[in-house]
Amino acid sequence: MPKKYIKRYLPTPDKIKKMKGLGFLGTWLHNPNIWHLNRHSVSKAFFIGLFWMSIPIPSQMVASALTAILFRANLPLSVALVWISNPLTMPPIFYFNYLVGSFILGDEAQETLNFELSWHWIVNVLGELWLPLYLGSIVVGLVLGLASYLGIKLLWRHHVYKNWVARKHSKQNSK
Repeated sequence: MPKKYIKRYLPTPDKIKKMKGLGFLGTWLHNPNIWHLNRHSVSKAFFIGLFWMSIPIPSQMVASALTAILFRANLPLSVALVWISNPLTMPPIFYFNYLVGSFILGDEAQETLNFELSWHWIVNVLGELWLPLYLGSIVVGLVLGLASYLGIKLLWRHHVYKNWVARKHSKQNSK
């Protein structure tokens, strides 16, 4: 896997450790396992980041960071992947999750959701939508996470195998 490419865009451990808002994590940030870029930490980071990206909660990044620390996944990558669901992409992502949840529950999905910032809308409309939305979000998050976890493992292994074969051929040709 292109380790140098990933490292180029991720912040350094020292930069993250110096951030004021992360002081409560203390010694957990000093664990070297959450900073390594290897097949295991990157595949776990993809699972965690894509799972939390699909869950409609505030502070997805905090949930992703805590999960990454708990499972010793690459912390910066886990948090960065959450940003796939940003203010521009959230509506289509969460509407798709709602459709998946409605399908699983056997409910008929509403084709248009007219959002209103009012107490009436939150209580009445959101009260009907939360179950299919969160069920669909969990299912989509697990599927995306598992697919990315397995995909990263396979791509990484394939890349290592290709490099190994190339080295083997270059050694044979140099003799």
